[in-house]
Amino acid sequence: MVAEAKIPMMHNLPVSAYTSQKWFDLEQKHIFSTTWQFLGFIEEFKKPGNYMCLDIGYNSFLVVMDNNYEVKAFHNYCSTCKTPILKNFGRLGKYIYCPTKNVTYDLEGNSTNANFPSLTIASIGVFKGMYFIHPNPNEDINDFFGEVLPYLGPHKVEKLVEYSKPEEIYVKEVNCNWKIIVENYIDQYHLAHLHSGTLNMYQHDKAEFGWVGPHYWFYEPLEEEYHEKLDSVSEYPLIDSVPKEAIGGYVPWLFPNIGLSEEENSWTAFHVTPISPSKTLVTLRSKLMNLPTKEFTKQANKSYAEEEFWNRRIFPKYEAHFEGDPMATADFMEEDVYVCEQQQKSLQSPKFSVGAQAEKGEFAVAKFQQVVKEWIEKQRTLPK
Repeated sequence: MVAEAKIPMMHNLPVSAYTSQKWFDLEQKHIFSTTWQFLGFIEEFKKPGNYMCLDIGYNSFLVVMDNNYEVKAFHNYCSTCKTPILKNFGRLGKYIYCPTKNVTYDLEGNSTNANFPSLTIASIGVFKGMYFIHPNPNEDINDFFGEVLPYLGPHKVEKLVEYSKPEEIYVKEVNCNWKIIVENYIDQYHLAHLHSGTLNMYQHDKAEFGWVGPHYWFYEPLEEEYHEKLDSVSEYPLIDSVPKEAIGGYVPWLFPNIGLSEEENSWTAFHVTPISPSKTLVTLRSKLMNLPTKEFTKQANKSYAEEEFWNRRIFPKYEAHFEGDPMATADFMEEDVYVCEQQQKSLQSPKFSVGAQAEKGEFAVAKFQQVVKEWIEKQRTLPK
């Protein structure tokens, strides 16, 4: 049994919040079942009948494009017998059928038989070129995300294109609690240290960050030499919707579980899905400029020609201590995953009792813990 940690002044959650099934269940019920959740990019629904099903928290959703090219969301169960209606994703004909009683619904969710009720409606919203879903009907996504919008990058996401094929999208199961991944993502203090050889193109000491509602915003300018040589050293074509004076790293976290990496040449949605108290699925989906392949080849060749520049910029944290050592990969994602998994292991120690302490650099970590705690407290008493 894991011993409870002493909670210092800037540590707002107990160790059990990262290790216990009781806490995990509370978060599923009171956070992931009550908030706006990421579905995908707006271009994923193209034709009437396109649909996807997904389980989020304790909700099961069915999302479909109707005959008016509008995307509608419903709870994925027959309103009569409560049987799940569809699975996975695909394309429908004119109707949706219950597999148990063959109750029929049109693509607007209406029952074709007056004796049976229609499907239970959920809300769909669009934010920064992404579809989100909420379990309640008639919710306005701007009520939740609107106040953080002025702090996000000026990228016109809907004009960018996803560059990876479905099978190439970064998907990784990480052996740690979802909150550890979030805290690592928003921790400004670790950037210059853990990623000294992989993310040194940014001026971490000039970072600006804060909170708006439950959402975290973050911006840091490019390092001077990188900024001066950007046209030649950038791996991909620069995003033209970002004015030169606004170029930098915008890395916000939208509560509860999606980060955005809005950079000079790419835009990435960093989606976190809790699996268990100690397992989390991380999915990264990136978008680039909508340009011919030859333009990407041209820019890549220019970047490759700057070998001396990149050799000074990208290097391992240290020499490998063992075969496959993530710290020797010169890959910042591998560095983060390794550290997060080691932090989860440390939580098993009966002696662990220290949380976020640095008043500025770890401010966001302590604040995030407070937001999680308050979100659950609004609905019930927290467990010890």
